[in-house]
Amino acid sequence: AFGLVAYALSPIDLIPDFIPIVGLLDDAIIIPLGVLILLRLLPRDVRIGSAERAEVQRARGKKVVSGFGLFLMVLIWLGVLYYLVQRYAM
Repeated sequence: AFGLVAYALSPIDLIPDFIPIVGLLDDAIIIPLGVLILLRLLPRDVRIGSAERAEVQRARGKKVVSGFGLFLMVLIWLGVLYYLVQRYAM
């Protein structure tokens, strides 16, 4: 899982991104494939238990969303945006 995240965030790719179409296509194939492999590696009872808990929460009308996770992602994107503005603003 950590390797997949590192690959997704790393500027180093199997096929460089500056090569048209194919450069971005490797990310579009490797990352979903890695997620599928990670899901297959989870024990079956863990997957089923998690799916059942999520279904119960949905049935109760609870959103299956982490407020902290949302906050963290917004904070990361704001940091990236701030960095880009600082770097490329003239």
